[in-house]
Amino acid sequence: MARTSPFEFIRLVRQEIDKITWPTRKETIVTSIMVFIMVFVCAVFFLVVDRILSWGVSLVLGLGA
Repeated sequence: MARTSPFEFIRLVRQEIDKITWPTRKETIVTSIMVFIMVFVCAVFFLVVDRILSWGVSLVLGLGA
């Protein structure tokens, strides 16, 4: 692999940066809201599963009298 000069490297990096398509403000907001909703849904799911498993373990060990 051929070595490139620092100036050539910077030029190539700038070319790659120009190819980036950044999300719009609306896309960022919608995606962020979707992430928060999924985090909430997962938190509730794991809370319910944890309660069920806790109840089951207590029942099996005889601590839930």
